[in-house]
Amino acid sequence: MTTIFPLRDFVTGFTGLYERGLPAAAIQHEGSGLLRQLVSRDDWLPEPFTRPHPERYSQYLLHCDPMERFSVVSFVWGAGQKTPLHDHRVWGLIGMLRGRESETQFVRDADGRFRATETTFLEPGQVASLTPGVNDYHLVANALSDQTSISIHVYGDNIGGVSRATYDVQTGAEKNFISGYSNDEVPNLWDRSRHVEAA
Repeated sequence: MTTIFPLRDFVTGFTGLYERGLPAAAIQHEGSGLLRQLVSRDDWLPEPFTRPHPERYSQYLLHCDPMERFSVVSFVWGAGQKTPLHDHRVWGLIGMLRGRESETQFVRDADGRFRATETTFLEPGQVASLTPGVNDYHLVANALSDQTSISIHVYGDNIGGVSRATYDVQTGAEKNFISGYSNDEVPNLWDRSRHVEAA
């Protein structure tokens, strides 16, 4: 049975990091523990936010802080789907909920071209981080060829409204984009009536 309470608790806890006045690096560090706790169980993500698209990965907004200080997104990957090489321009956390995901990091050489450095894999319950100027160029893919994978991402901004870029690996050519989201509605985190009825 799906219960939204873990996501609500996560959002509340993450908001609390900002209320403590922590710097971004500390929010990202402490937030990774909160995200690890969230993805340690797979019974809370509502089904509409788990659906793969047949042609491309889906990016479902689960919550955006009213001040746009952070956003929480479920990335749903159909079998074999992947992103282009891209950046974020804000800090991020990636927590693996279901399936398996590969991440290939890139560095930009002096001539503007990109070079792959390493590929790592995320398994359910694991969390990775990315930081502009440190490891912000990557290509992410569903590492499974026969099933859907789902990861939960947290960003230090409203990621669907941030101007970012994709890159041609061979030439370094940059193409600006704003991702938006795959959904028009977000989960209802705040209705406690069902919890009361179940008690």
